[in-house]
Amino acid sequence: MAELVADHVLKRLREWGVEHVFSYAGDGINGLLAAWDRAGNKPRFVQARHEELAAFEAVGYAKFSGRLGVCAATSGPGAIHLLNGLYDAKLDHVPVVAIIGQTDRTALGGSYQQEVDLLSLYKDVAGDYLQMVTVPEQLPNVLDRAIRTAVSRRTVTAVVIPGDVQELEYSAPEHEFKMVPSSLGVPSAQSTPAPEDLAEAAAILNEGERVAVLVGQGARGAAPEVVAMADALGAGVAKALLGKDVLPDDLPFVTGAIGLLGTRPSYEMMRDCDTLLMVGSSFPYTQFLPEFGQARAVQIDIDPTMIGMRYPFECNLVGDAAETLRMLLSLVDRKTDRSWREKIEGDVERWNRVLERHAHVEADPVNPERVFHELSPLLPDDVIVTADSGSVANWYARHLRFREGMRGSLSGTLATMCPGAPYATGAKFARPDRPVVALVGDGAMQMSGLNELITIGHYWREWEDPRLVVAVLNNRDLNQVTWELRAMGNAPQFIPSQRLPDFPYAGFAESIGMLGIRVEDPDDVRDAWRRALAADRPCLVEFVTDPAVPPIPPHATLEQMESVAKALAKGDPEAWEVLRQGIKAKAQDFLPGGR
Repeated sequence: MAELVADHVLKRLREWGVEHVFSYAGDGINGLLAAWDRAGNKPRFVQARHEELAAFEAVGYAKFSGRLGVCAATSGPGAIHLLNGLYDAKLDHVPVVAIIGQTDRTALGGSYQQEVDLLSLYKDVAGDYLQMVTVPEQLPNVLDRAIRTAVSRRTVTAVVIPGDVQELEYSAPEHEFKMVPSSLGVPSAQSTPAPEDLAEAAAILNEGERVAVLVGQGARGAAPEVVAMADALGAGVAKALLGKDVLPDDLPFVTGAIGLLGTRPSYEMMRDCDTLLMVGSSFPYTQFLPEFGQARAVQIDIDPTMIGMRYPFECNLVGDAAETLRMLLSLVDRKTDRSWREKIEGDVERWNRVLERHAHVEADPVNPERVFHELSPLLPDDVIVTADSGSVANWYARHLRFREGMRGSLSGTLATMCPGAPYATGAKFARPDRPVVALVGDGAMQMSGLNELITIGHYWREWEDPRLVVAVLNNRDLNQVTWELRAMGNAPQFIPSQRLPDFPYAGFAESIGMLGIRVEDPDDVRDAWRRALAADRPCLVEFVTDPAVPPIPPHATLEQMESVAKALAKGDPEAWEVLRQGIKAKAQDFLPGGR
């Protein structure tokens, strides 16, 4: 049988080393589906329950494998469903290629069934490279450039292939006018700053007396260099949320997360520093950086389009984080006065005691902080942790202390609901030999997480290590939005929008062959985690938690506190419980040894 365009698509993906494509079937990709059958399902077609979940799975796969993520969808509604997951990839700088079907060329422009102008629809999310294949000879160049662009620019690209083109006989581009041949591979290039820029940056850092370092995901391959730089400068290191796994939290000078979900040591370090070094991060919340004019600042980033943002940096270095730091270290003087470093380490030690007390504040029935605090020391050394958006992100950021070798991520920039569970699926296909823990709120679980459990239940027997633990905080409340209403909206909880129907999450997990555990007693939290992490199959642990436990930011402003007070006074149905829990939680900060 002659090789068709669809056959060559899969062949080219295999030549690029693509092993998995996350997708859901539809007649707009029938040609590809038939080719998959002829190709012996290589690359592997991973069937999601919904195209949005397929895109999230591809993002999770890419985040935790360090490789390209690929997803596919049918024309019209399938392509539309992919968008949220693809925007998550774009905003978090994750390489993902989307392959999308389209109605036949003969019907284009005729308002045909499921015809959507995909080139217009996708021009933002896949703006770096978006093309429609209309003849076979066009295919290899388009697909190769989509992959090369996604990988080199760490972004989303898309290839649209009409249904009739998929079924044409493949013909390679020839050595002729207006033919565009192509080739495989993404060449690596080492980007380093100019010597004079390095000298300027070193001078700024050498003159600083109280240096703070902020790292993001762009510093993930530069951990030894970040540690060496922080040691030379006598600095503390804060971590943007996407950089949580860049450095282990057991280093005494690592202050943890920064921002609304961050820690007090990170906040105070930025408040009091006189010099800032930012590495591989585009942390957007300037109110948590030093006051303008307070600190001299240096930024290192490999992407020149992300340089000079967020803060008035005095010196910007474009280059690979590890190599740039190595070059800069040779120019930096080791600071002999260690008082700033010692203060930071003392602040971190006190903060950890505060978190311990927060976790053991009595709640009705279970304090969500305790759920995360008990999990932290039980995490396997090689664990991959995913978290959803919402209140779970607060506790993930503050209470989980990562050790060296652990990985973790969430939707950092889009902050969309629902990636927690499909990220975990993608992580298991990327690293089937590693345990995975997904931390999800009941809102995200009801939105699409329950469907993702079906996918997990379908595939888990293929994974070398079957452990995938999904933890659900069942508080029957869209908790993060409820607190945002109180603190920023000056409004009480609006029950019709915030209250969720109860659902037997653990029972549902049991019904599809997973282990299900329900926890309503705080004394059972640790044992539940132990059982889940020792299970011989995926496990869902349903923690019935108290929605009144406040996710207090590291520095609650007077305006925020006044807003909450006014919201409660307007008739918030949980006013008394919120007040009681807030007082108990904040009191832990002022107990002996807490400040």
